[in-house]
Amino acid sequence: MAPITKPTHEQYDIVFIGGGSGGVAGSRRAASYGAKVALIESTPKLGGTCVNVGCVPKKIMWHAADIADKIRHAKGYKFKNVEEPVFDWHTFKPQRDAYIRRLNGIYENNVAKEGVDYFQGAGRLISPTQVEVTGFDGEKISLNTKLVCVATGGRPTIPSEDKIPGASLGINSDGFFDLTEQPKRVAVVGAGYIAVELAGVLNTLGSETHLIIRQDNFLRTFDPTIYESLGTWAEHTGIKIHKRSNVTKVEGQPGQTLTVHTDKGETLEVDCLIWAIGRHANTEGLGVEELGVKLDKKGDIVTNEWQESNVPGILAIGDVQGRALLTPVAIAAGRRLSNRLFGPEKFKKDKLSYEDIPTVVFSHPPIGTVGLTEPEAKEKYGAENIKIYKSSFRALYFSMVPEEEKEPSVYKLIVTGPEEKVVGIHILGLGSDEVIQGFAVALKMGATKEDLDNTVAIHPTSGEELVTLR
Repeated sequence: MAPITKPTHEQYDIVFIGGGSGGVAGSRRAASYGAKVALIESTPKLGGTCVNVGCVPKKIMWHAADIADKIRHAKGYKFKNVEEPVFDWHTFKPQRDAYIRRLNGIYENNVAKEGVDYFQGAGRLISPTQVEVTGFDGEKISLNTKLVCVATGGRPTIPSEDKIPGASLGINSDGFFDLTEQPKRVAVVGAGYIAVELAGVLNTLGSETHLIIRQDNFLRTFDPTIYESLGTWAEHTGIKIHKRSNVTKVEGQPGQTLTVHTDKGETLEVDCLIWAIGRHANTEGLGVEELGVKLDKKGDIVTNEWQESNVPGILAIGDVQGRALLTPVAIAAGRRLSNRLFGPEKFKKDKLSYEDIPTVVFSHPPIGTVGLTEPEAKEKYGAENIKIYKSSFRALYFSMVPEEEKEPSVYKLIVTGPEEKVVGIHILGLGSDEVIQGFAVALKMGATKEDLDNTVAIHPTSGEELVTLR
């Protein structure tokens, strides 16, 4: 269903600004309870970062890279006439984009089915009870509302030309999905999960891949056992990791060879430079500062446990409020907010807990993690009050492939107290992205090591390691 251009209500119960994962989830849930709901999206596509330039197309690219690896492994399983895989990026991109457009349409249909009024344009708060929408044609309309929820997300950060001359010759993670051809040589700058995932995909698909990081390790907010193990394997697979390095200058012309200079005196010639150095909130132009909404030093909207800002009637969910920048977090926060505001009595205290949120890095191999890292557990409980259970192994799948292609698996359990309550689970290896979801439920429910031990293993699997650790 196409967006509308005129409000259908004199006053809405709530207006969501931002049609990404959080805004769509929150608006649909509110409308399902009979609330009068408006949703404003500033681009032509619903779904936000995740659907359009994030989780979904990224995972599709990860699958493509994973298939390339499996084709290489086929020889070990004695398949004949298996050639080195050649990935046709040029024809794959339109196919991937077509799938994303289909998802955009599904989002629009779902919003319409719930009775949400969907507007396209830039939303701006005039007051806590009035939102102005400027359409793509410049026409302005006003929506009166009881509540406003800001769900505008964030966007990738690129260094300024003043800080790094030539920085604009690079692209960000959004631009990665615009590439119509696979770069033969690429430099990825950054040490977070986006940098690691993109570098892994490009390397596995055959690009010469450089990863430039400021410290000795990437993914430093993850458990050290995990990031150290993945770092060693990433270098083994051919990713050239430039440690303790900072880009100082980029030379070249758009679409041609770029020369990347670092503060260690290195020069890298690449076809593509990708900045993956972080993200910042989309709060500019929303009118929130003019209304006195408090922002932190990074520009994120400061919210309390109920997703409320310091200005009554103005709420925020998702990346724009700077906590746990993950799509499922925005969705969960939006749904719980609408449950509390418009749902039945049992939901009147519904809110999202930001503790023990599971997450996955789609690296090669993938990471799954939930709960406290070892340093965090030591800081919270004291080193003498925690115990570590750990296992390093190779998944059975790799039994038939050459030694140099056998991916590592590392499973780590962190427990505390005499009852050995599980406070952290960190796993690396084949299937970790799927395994962690179920074990995250156990951790959230307060499982102990004994609970895991009392669970019969499923054999032969990697997941059984977590219920057989000694």
